[in-house]
Order: sequence, then C-alpha cells, then structure tokens
Amino acid sequence: MQKFFSYTTNFNDSILQQIGGKANGLVRLQKLGLNVPNWIVIPTDKLEEAIQNEDKTVLRDLLKEILIYFENDFEERNNKNQFFALRSSAIEEDGKTLSFAGQFETKLFVKNEIESLEEGIQEVYNSTNSERIKVYQKTHNSIENFDTTKKPKIAIIIQEMIDADVSGVAFGINPMNGSRKETLINSVFGIGEGLVSGKLEADSFVTDKKDNSTKSTITKKTNVALEKQESPSLNENQILEINNALKTLHREYGNYQDVEFCVKNNTVYFLQARPITGLQNTFTTHQNGGEYTLWDNSNIVESYPNITTPLTFSFISSSYKTAYSLFANYMGVDKKTIQDNEKIFENTLGLINGRVYYNLKTWYYMLALLPGYSINARFMEKMMGVKERFDIPPSQNYKISKPLAWWKIVKTAATMFVRFRSLPKKRKQFFEDVEKIISEYKQIDFYEKDAHELMNLYLHFEKTLLNEWKAPLLNDFFAMIWYGMLQKRSQKFLTEEQKQSSKYQNIHNDLLCGSSDIISVEPIHRTIEIATFIQNNEDLKELFIKNSPQIIWNNLSNKKKLTENNNKIQVKQKIDSFINDFGERCVGELKLETISYTQNPAKFIKILKSYTETNINQSNLSTNHEEQIRKQAEAIFEENLKNKFIQKLTFKNTLKKARELVSARENLRYERTRAFGIVREIFTHIGKRFFEESIIESERDVFYMTKGEIFAFIEGRSVTQNIASLIKLRKAEFESYQNLDVPSERFASYGLPYHATDFSSRKKTEKIEGKILKGIGCSHGIVRGKVQVVNNPDELESLNGNILVTTSTDPGWVVLFPSASAILVERGSVLSHSAIVSREMGIPCIVGLSGLLQFLKTGDEIEMDGSTGEVNKIRS
Repeated sequence: MQKFFSYTTNFNDSILQQIGGKANGLVRLQKLGLNVPNWIVIPTDKLEEAIQNEDKTVLRDLLKEILIYFENDFEERNNKNQFFALRSSAIEEDGKTLSFAGQFETKLFVKNEIESLEEGIQEVYNSTNSERIKVYQKTHNSIENFDTTKKPKIAIIIQEMIDADVSGVAFGINPMNGSRKETLINSVFGIGEGLVSGKLEADSFVTDKKDNSTKSTITKKTNVALEKQESPSLNENQILEINNALKTLHREYGNYQDVEFCVKNNTVYFLQARPITGLQNTFTTHQNGGEYTLWDNSNIVESYPNITTPLTFSFISSSYKTAYSLFANYMGVDKKTIQDNEKIFENTLGLINGRVYYNLKTWYYMLALLPGYSINARFMEKMMGVKERFDIPPSQNYKISKPLAWWKIVKTAATMFVRFRSLPKKRKQFFEDVEKIISEYKQIDFYEKDAHELMNLYLHFEKTLLNEWKAPLLNDFFAMIWYGMLQKRSQKFLTEEQKQSSKYQNIHNDLLCGSSDIISVEPIHRTIEIATFIQNNEDLKELFIKNSPQIIWNNLSNKKKLTENNNKIQVKQKIDSFINDFGERCVGELKLETISYTQNPAKFIKILKSYTETNINQSNLSTNHEEQIRKQAEAIFEENLKNKFIQKLTFKNTLKKARELVSARENLRYERTRAFGIVREIFTHIGKRFFEESIIESERDVFYMTKGEIFAFIEGRSVTQNIASLIKLRKAEFESYQNLDVPSERFASYGLPYHATDFSSRKKTEKIEGKILKGIGCSHGIVRGKVQVVNNPDELESLNGNILVTTSTDPGWVVLFPSASAILVERGSVLSHSAIVSREMGIPCIVGLSGLLQFLKTGDEIEMDGSTGEVNKIRS
C-alpha cells in the first residue's frame, strides 16, 4: 500500500476506510469540482507504523517524500507560502451521527521542514489519547457503541496552509432556528482560529433557499484595520458560491453539510465538509420550516395516563375516527364532506414518547366543519380543558364565515332540537343496548375460542356497539352547551356585590353537587359499605389486616372455608357483586393493557384492606356534605330571583338540564369503560392463544402490537412474520420512554413531529413565581394542611387527611379520595372526572394547576380555596 495519498489518487473503498472521515470529505469536495487547497493524507496503518517504530528514520523518510511532493506542486504554481496545516482524520470522525468536532489537535502554519512536521504530527497523533477524547467517547457510547477503553484510529491530513483574508463556516440548514429552508454562513477576517470556539464575533449571512435572498448581520470588528471594522467579510458573489456548494453537497450526498472555507485574493477555498450531526435536536421554529401542529394532553391524560401501549393507541385512534365521523354526520355535516376530509378524523390523536395527545389542529379543523364553530368554539375549549385558544388559520377553507355559520345553525336548529328532545329516550335505549351486548359477551368462554374466533368476536362487537356511539357523543355536546349556559346565567343572576367576590365565581359548580344519580360515586359508597362490614366483624377484620391481598382472596375463594363462616360468605358475595358491577373501574381503566379487578380481584381486595387498616367506614365519612353545598348555592339564587318569575323559571330549567346532562355524561363514560373491558378480554385471550403457540414470548406481549398488526397476522397479511422480534424491539423502545422527561402539557411541532421537536418546550418556560398558584376551582371549600404528592394511587394506601396532589387522575383514583381532605390536580377541566366526583363527595378540588408539581412537594403546608381556584403555599 502507498505511504500517503493525494487528491490525484484513485480512491477505492479499501483506501477510503483507511483515511478517516475528514479526508473522505475532502475527496468528496474535489470529486464535485470544488476548490480545495492541495493536500495529502497519511492513512491509519502507515501512520501507526511510522510513529510507533523505534527507528525514527521511518517517519522522517516518509516526511521527505511528502515534502518532495509539495515542493513540486509549489514550484508548478509559483507558491512561495510553503506552510502547512495538520489536521486529524479519525475513522469515526465527521460521521452522520458524531463529528468529533474540536476533539483532536489541529496545527496551523507548520513550517515546510521535517522537524516541524514531525513535531506537529506527533502532537496531533497524541491527542487521540487525551482525556477529552475519552469523555467524548463515553458520552456518546449509546450512539456509536464505542469501546471507551480503545484509542480511536486516526489518519493525518497535511494540507497547504492558506493565509486567509477571510475564514468561515457554512451550514446547509440554519442551526439558530432549525430551519431547513435557510442556510447560515458565519465569517471573519483573517484565519479565524477563534471562530468555532466563539471567541471571535462573526458576520452572519442567512440565505433563503427559495429565492436566494440574504439577510446580513455585520458585527463591528476590533481586531482589523479601521476601514474593515464595519465592512462585511464576504461579498455577494462569495456568498452565492458558498451557498451553491452547500446545495451541491446536499443534492449529491443526501444530508445537510457543515463546511469550513476560507477566501484568499477573492478565491474561495473549501477546507472540509461533514454532515451536520444532532439534527434530531435542532428544533425548528414555526416561522422557519415544516407543517405546524399543536399538541395538548391537558384533558386526555385523565383517560390515558403515563405510557400507553401500541395496541391501546391503535384501538382508540380508530375508535375516535369512527365516533367523530359519526358525530359530524349527526350534527349536519354531509357524508361527502366527511369523506373528503377523512384525514382530519384519522389524526385527532398523536402518540408522543408513548403518551397520548390531542392533535389540536385537526380537532379544530374537525370542529370547523360543524355548524356554529365560529360561535361556540370557546365552549369546546372549556370541555376539553384547553387553557389557551388555538384557531385555525383564516385562509383555511374548513372554516366558514359567521353569516354562513348562522345560516347553517338555523338550518340545523330544528333537527338538533328534535334530537335534544329525544336524547333521554336515546340514552335509555343506549344503556339497554350496552347492557344486552355486554351481558351476551360476558357469557362467552373466551378460553375456548381460537384467534380467528376472537378476532371475529371483536369485529362483531365493534360493529354492533363501538360504531353506534351516537347517544354519548350527543350528550357530551349538549353537556358542553348547557354547562356553559349555566355558568353564564349563574353569574348573570348574582348581585353586583357577589360578582365582585371570588367566593361566588364558581358557584355553578356548587349547584351541580349532590347529584345522587352519578354512577362514579357508587363504587366509593359500595367499597366503604363493604369495608364497614369487614370492620364490624372481628374475624374478617383480622383476616384483612394480617394477610396480603392475594392470601385474603384465596381464603375467600376457598369454598370449604366459606361454608364454615357465614360472614365470609356474605363478604364474598358483596365483593363478587361489586366486581360484576364495577370490575373494570380501576386505575388506567381505558388502557387495554391494564389488569382490571375483573381479571385480578386481589387488586380490589388491596383497597378494602387499606380502608380497613385506616378505619375508613360509613360512620366517619360525611354523607350529606355535598348536599349541603348544593342547597346553600340554591338558596342564594332563590333569594336573588325572588319575585322574578320568568328569570327564575329560565334559571331552574338551565340548572335542571345541566345537572341531567353532566350526570349522564359521567354515567355514559362508565358504559365506555365497560365496553373497553370486553375489548380488553378479547385481546388478552388473543395474547394467550399466541403464547400457547409460541408465537410470542409472553401472553401480555400482544399489547405491543397494533390492532391492525394482530389481525394481519391472524389473516395472513402481516409484513412481519417474526412478531416476537418486532415486539422485543418495541418493548425496549417503550421502556426507554419511562426514563425520559415527561413531555410538556402543550407543545408545537414543525415538520416531522418525531424529528427535531422539543417535547418540553412549554415545560421549560413554566416558572412558578411567588407563593400563589391559580387553577380552576371545581368543588367548594377552604382547606389548610400538608400535601402528599402521588404519582400512582398504588404507591400508598391512605392519605390520612392530607391534601392529594397529582398530575392527573382517572376513575380508579377515587379509592384515595375518601382519605383526602382536598384534591389538587395539575391537568383536567371543569368536566373532568376528578372535578365531578370531588363535587359529589363534597371534597374541595382544584384542577388545571399548571406547574403544580414544580410548585409543591410532599410535606409542604398550603391553604387552598376550591371556589377561587387559588393555592397559597404557607411553608415548605
């Protein structure tokens, strides 16, 4: 093999593997006809051989040959400069993922003599063993799988030194804002040794790739001649030449380049080029590139907390599409419009680091199709718990003008009035249909069904029930409207003095307290009833206190032991009845991967054990607190509307309808929970069938496939037969999400959502100042006490009267509510589950407290006001 290579060499693949990333870049530059100063490279094997050889003449003989090569070249071009630049060219250097920028030594203005070259080469070579290289390798070990104990291999470039008039760096994107539609050039007068380090103030030239227009920022230089201090370091032709080089490199090699250059006597020289690394972390702004999408999970996090598996996400994505297409049609949007805008309905949800988010842009596009969007969009925001307005662009053709919106409303009004009047009947029919279908499916022995039969059972269930979700969707819509009307009319009928008092600003919530028909509070009352029965019987009390939940359940499930103890028979019957009625009401109840009480009754036994140990029973819990709150609120309006018959009638009708719709909304949500329970059972048993046939390694691995992938595998349409390997990869990815920071409640993406998006963009700006935090007051009451931050209700058994503080709740959290003096929730809306249930239980509650978990930690003492939504930190 040759001792060194110049640009005249015919570079084949084996040579390219020996000369390192930087030399490869020079080869590429010259192949594209770009102007590169003369250079040669000593490959890794020859360099090692020359430097490590005890006979020092080996290296010097090599340098003699190099000097002869350059001497001939210098004479040909009459170059009297005859200085060199020595640069590293490591094998891993200037790669697509890592650059090693600035890690190895560089020597400039090395004299044209053997001694100077030998000393410089030794310095560059020795830098491969420096401490900074070891740290760099270790830091990036997960990316390139480096052996951090092994010194990187290095080649060395010897290049003609250009005593530059101007030096600079050019980027194929604008790294300042992440825009892929712009380039950025930074340049300084002179050789620019301090340019990369930031020691020198550089001129900046940002060029729009579309029209080649350039915005220049010229700095005042202090280290140059007076006439140059305020002059641009590059002229228009030089900027154009450099941008054309960036364009050529991107087109030829398919990635954006970081290029170093210099200018001498108005000639541009390109010194090196490498791919820009870390593009996934180069966040793009709205104004400078890519499709704008706004993501928000302030409300949906209540239904899908923490990491959600691929199966659940694929299931709910298709369910949302079907349900809201149906709803839009029912609200007066014609089928052709729905078909033409199918992509809108397909993209209402997103999955960000394993967490479910609303794609707010498509939600607003979808709502803009409905009559009255221009008028009632704000009602929708309150129902969803969205804190900030987001309107679709005025130019977007989904959005219709207000006059046309009013015409469509008038046209639809008669139909909607009929539908509203018929809603109670439709709800009743829906409850009957759900009960009938679920009862039928509960009778099926899924253990006896094969994968095809289970798939067909799901498809039938989807067709007969999941696709017939009109009543819940209509009820949600009207609940949103009437709740908003109640809020407005409540404020309207207050006295001027009352309007000025923060005590009454959420009085409409007090009016909704004590609705005895909300099913969400029934599991709490039933649980406390069973716990009271256990505490009143010494044998049962001893069983629950002294044993683990699984042992307790095994004991109660032993028929022989049951026949010997009548109290055990009764408590077992009560538990069985509860699980039959509420076995799917648990933490994460809408996630298919959740193990419900139906599937594992010991989880419910754990709650009863906790209530027994902490003495939570019917005697020490208020049963009429919520009723008192409601009556006090009603009395205020009785007084304010005395002798105002019409207003009183209007207000009472609004209150009646709002109560009915909000209660029905919560009850209909429970029917969704029951339906999801059937879907959970079906896919759980598909997992069992796959595991039995050794298709997957664990029966629960099925949750790491999508619904489409599962059915494709069953029917022979799968593009991947080795689904066990696919699952292994996916499980590792989803497990990694657990170690990442939780994305912000709201953030934007530009272009590809999973690339170059800062998921924590809003989180970084959520700085809590002062000692007061304000959210949405949902349940009346002032409480002073210590807080307990809870991330998962399973992590403790009782709050012992402390104030519950958490990110979000779902219906499964209600087991902790009885032991809490108050509830503070970072996410959620006025119609979220925690808001509704806390009102029913008469527990003061505030939701929508942005930055709550930054503001408070366990043990902090606070005072909270469930009416005003204020939290005052007294001491940490």
